[in-house]
Amino acid sequence: MLVHDPQPAGLIESLQRSGVKVVWRCHIGRDEPNEWTERAWSFLRPYVEGADAFVVSRRGFAAQWMEDARTHVIAPSIDPFSAKNEPVSRRNSRLVLSYTGLLAGDAALPAVPFTRRDASPGRINRRADVLQTGPPPPADAPLVAQVSRWDRMKDMTGVLTAFAEHVDPALGAHLLLSGPAVTGVADDPEAAEVMDECMDAWRALPHAARARVHLACTPMADPDEAAAIVNAIQRHAAVVVQKSLAEGFGLTVAEAMWKSRPIVASSVGGIVDQIEHGEHGLLVDDPLDLARFGEHVAELLRDRGTAERLGEKARLRAGEEFLGDRHLDQYGALLQQLL
Repeated sequence: MLVHDPQPAGLIESLQRSGVKVVWRCHIGRDEPNEWTERAWSFLRPYVEGADAFVVSRRGFAAQWMEDARTHVIAPSIDPFSAKNEPVSRRNSRLVLSYTGLLAGDAALPAVPFTRRDASPGRINRRADVLQTGPPPPADAPLVAQVSRWDRMKDMTGVLTAFAEHVDPALGAHLLLSGPAVTGVADDPEAAEVMDECMDAWRALPHAARARVHLACTPMADPDEAAAIVNAIQRHAAVVVQKSLAEGFGLTVAEAMWKSRPIVASSVGGIVDQIEHGEHGLLVDDPLDLARFGEHVAELLRDRGTAERLGEKARLRAGEEFLGDRHLDQYGALLQQLL
């Protein structure tokens, strides 16, 4: 039995009493321990330390008391056949984004199918809730996009400020900050607060800058439809960014890599396991360095040759390292060892 993350950790002991081998899979972690991480481990330890094996996304995320023999490092992976990652043409991506209100253009309902988790076909029929001054970005304008939860660790306000202050308006780029509708994620109670903070930061921008920045909440009534909208955003973007202050692994990076997108991201958590600076994307050593972040974004907007080269190499690396076959092979070895 695989028990994922802290919430169901109380099941481990009773499962083992039933004769079940239990693997505790922890999806979260922090690069550097502090008082709060130690307190969290102290609370969790009685519930999880008896597990037959532990799985973490990075070696540094394992607690000090986890025995090496029982600890396995297995990075997460993406499903290339899911609605979020399946192939979509640039034309169809534009149709989806125009209909949902994220790009200027024909707002007619697009006949663009996506594949649901049960393999049945789906169609997009909901629109995003967008905060913007004037029209959506033109379809031919370079789009810089961060797709994340409304979470302070994703630093959406930092992305907004860095773009407004450090990306030359003459490049013609627009910024799209996209996250789930704040009522659509039950286990993210701070989402509404963070969204409000982003809206306040957006309203504080000069009018000219505000016209280049767009905040969007994607509809969450149908998770597969929401994933298909994310797919269209990432595939259309000229540059995908992930300026997290801290990160467990950051699969939005692997998603963008699989789509051959040039990426600018923070050098934190699992992002550094995905991107080698200058090979598969550009990393910012200090996620609070807004000027450096803006410089990297502007560099990729100006130099499309470099952007394409990084995107191509990112695609190859994602195919080698971050798809489900590698993931499944590692779990197969772990389960064989347990049994």
